[in-house]
Amino acid sequence: MSTGLSTPITICRSCGSSQLETVLDLGRQPPANSLRASLSDTVPTFPLVICRCADCATVQLTETVDPRYLFQQYVWVTGTSSTATAYSARFCDAVRTRSPGGRPLFVVEVASNDGTFLKRFQAAGDRVLGVDPAQNIAAAANAAGVPTWAEFFTREIGERIRREQGPADVAFARNVLPHVPDPLGILRGMAACVGDDGLVVVEFHQADAILDELHYDSIYHEHLFYHSLRSMEYLLNQAGLQAFDLMESPISGGSLVAFCAKTARPASESLQARRRSEEQRGTNQRERWQQFAANCFAHRQTLVAMVDEALRSDNGSARMIGYGASARSSTLLNFCGIGQRQLRAIADRNPLKHHHWTAGTDVEILPPDEAFSRIDPNWVLLLAWNFRDEILQELQARGYRGRVIVPLPKPEVISL
Repeated sequence: MSTGLSTPITICRSCGSSQLETVLDLGRQPPANSLRASLSDTVPTFPLVICRCADCATVQLTETVDPRYLFQQYVWVTGTSSTATAYSARFCDAVRTRSPGGRPLFVVEVASNDGTFLKRFQAAGDRVLGVDPAQNIAAAANAAGVPTWAEFFTREIGERIRREQGPADVAFARNVLPHVPDPLGILRGMAACVGDDGLVVVEFHQADAILDELHYDSIYHEHLFYHSLRSMEYLLNQAGLQAFDLMESPISGGSLVAFCAKTARPASESLQARRRSEEQRGTNQRERWQQFAANCFAHRQTLVAMVDEALRSDNGSARMIGYGASARSSTLLNFCGIGQRQLRAIADRNPLKHHHWTAGTDVEILPPDEAFSRIDPNWVLLLAWNFRDEILQELQARGYRGRVIVPLPKPEVISL
């Protein structure tokens, strides 16, 4: 039954089967990016539960929160991550290498955010167009010289782009399909957008990384799907697309990039190897996901004990802050019950988050300079652990001398 802002599913979003098995229940949680300007503001909570389809093996949330509530005003900005910015150059080169050569390209990005990735193609002489539903982010991209439509991408939008601007040579969607209740509609729109020899590129957080490294903090209401290559190829094929190559990405702690075409091309060795690996490792099997759920609860117990022990250290003078008010940190904090009792603030570089309060755990988010000068921490909980190397270097550069708890993949303490 719908609750107004959310609707539980009764059938698989990919294949329509009613054979859905609960995998992991993380409790009721607020949407991860529902940051508040005041502690008096309230936000709704919804069940945060993943299930697995027994027929097509797609892992997904049991509840769909209204995308307009989640995305029309957004606080993640790609350009604030130096890891993402550096990766954008490699991504651009990889796409252009596999694209029709000999001419400037017309490149379309679905959910283009602030245009960080499209700027790489502009610098190479390509014509670009971004499509993003977040009004505030799209406006910033346009102001920065990246043409962007403030729209939810659909099949109709893809057809309109081709009609008004000609067929695209490349359409890509990075970490987008897991966010939408109708991923097939987006894929069909991308297929409609590109020419007959065009390239469709899809990047997604890989299930093996989630399972192997316990990325339960990547489970939040914006992420409706947790794809394996097999479940992603199932969707691609329904949209008339065939994957022919694959590469790995550092984003989200481990993602895959599938290169696809409208007509079948020989499958690369990397693509074939990944298919074999998933089969051998049981990535799509129920038992592996059941073990994942058990490991999540064991991890919570270990991490909470580690944080509590840290707070008792230094003869009661421990001062702990978090670093990285990412969406995934919201799941971790709420599931583990870590909030303002343990953390005096969370440092984050994104100005859209500054002087707001985390959803459900009531911790103030501060610019890093303010957090370190005001609190003078001797403990840091590295919430954005997927940017571990980048943030540890930043902490050392600012002269931080203390200890850092890295919560995942396995809780550990690092002394700086």
